Amino acid sequence: MIPLFKVAMNLPDALDGVAGALGSGQLEHGPRAEEFERSIGARLGNPFVTAVNSATSGLQLALSLVHRPGDSRPADRDAEVLCTPLTFEATNWPVLAEGLRLRWVDVDPATLNMDLDDLARKITPATRAIVLVHWAGYPVDLDRLRAVVDAGEAEHGVRCVVIEDCAQAWGATFRGRPLGTHGNISVYSFGAIKLLTCGSGGVVAFPDGEAHRRAKSRRYFGINRHSERRLGEYDVADWGYRFHLNELCAAVGLANLAAVDDLLERHRSNAAHLDKELADVPGLEQVARPDAADPSFWVYPVKVDDRPGFLRRLAEAGIGTSLIARRNDAHSCVADAGVPLPGLDSVHDRVVHIPVGWWLSDEDLAHISTTIRAGW
Repeated sequence: MIPLFKVAMNLPDALDGVAGALGSGQLEHGPRAEEFERSIGARLGNPFVTAVNSATSGLQLALSLVHRPGDSRPADRDAEVLCTPLTFEATNWPVLAEGLRLRWVDVDPATLNMDLDDLARKITPATRAIVLVHWAGYPVDLDRLRAVVDAGEAEHGVRCVVIEDCAQAWGATFRGRPLGTHGNISVYSFGAIKLLTCGSGGVVAFPDGEAHRRAKSRRYFGINRHSERRLGEYDVADWGYRFHLNELCAAVGLANLAAVDDLLERHRSNAAHLDKELADVPGLEQVARPDAADPSFWVYPVKVDDRPGFLRRLAEAGIGTSLIARRNDAHSCVADAGVPLPGLDSVHDRVVHIPVGWWLSDEDLAHISTTIRAGW
C-alpha cells in the first residue's frame, strides 16, 4: 500500500540528539527547547516564537490571551470565536476548553478553506477571535482576510484577533513570506505525521513581544522559569498551563529541521506532477489556491464524483486515501452551534485526500495518476 502519511525522521541525528538529552539529566523544558524556539523563529523570520507540547495546546494558549487579557479587565465570558468546521477536531475543541462561544463560518467549496465572504457577514461586536485553517497546507488569501478584519473593526469598533492554524502548512508561504509573519497569531504542529516532526510538539508565533511574553509565562503555570524559586517566594499573577515542550521532543525537532527543506521540495514537485496529470480527469475537480500562495502540500485534496467508488478503486490499486476528519459541526457536543452551511454541504461528501509526500517514487506517482485517470 502506498501510504498517505509517513513519519519523516532524520537518522541518526535524531537518535544522537535524544541520547544527548537523556544523558544530560534534564528532560523538561531546557536548552534544547530554547534552541528549537530560536531556530524556528529564525526560519520563520519572527523572533516571537513559543514552543509548546502540541499545536492543540498552542491554540488554547493563544485563545487564552483573548479570553483572559491579563490586565485589569476581567475574563471575557461573552466572547465568540468564528471557526471553520472543515478541520480536525483539534482546531476547534480548544475554543470549548477555554469556555468561549463557537460560531461556524461556511467553507469555500473551491479552496476548502474558510469562506471569507461568509466570515465578513458573521463578524459582530461580540466577535473576539477568528480561528482559520490553512487546510492541507493551502494558504488562505491573507490579503482578503485582512480587508475583512479591517472592515469589521471599522463597523463594530473592535478588532478581531486572527489565529491561523498552520498545523498542515510548515513551509507554506503567502506573497513569499512564511505563515507566521503576516500580523496574526500562528500555530504550527510538529506532530508525528507532520512534515517537520518533534514526535509531539508545536510552536505559536506572535506578532508582537507583549503577547509573546504573556504566552511564555502562561505556558508554564504562569511561573517565570528563570526566576529564583528555590525559597518559594515567587508570585503567580497570571495563572497558566503545563504546555511546555520537553527536551526529548526538542532534540528530535532540531534534527529534523536540518533536513525538512529537501522534503518540502519533494512535496511541491510531486504536487506539480499531480496538478498536471489530474487536470482534465472526468469526475475530478482540483482544489483552488490563491496566486500569491505557495502551499506545503501536506496531502493532496481532490473533489470527486462517486466518492465511495473512488475510495474503493484506489484501495484496490494499493493507494492510501483518507477523509482525514469529519465535519466538526456534525458532532453532538456542538449541536447547539448548528447553522446552515451550504458551501460545506455542497462539497463535504466529495473531498478525498491522496498521497503527495516525499516518500513517493516516480513509479508511485505514475501509478497514482494512471489509476485515477483510468476512472472508477
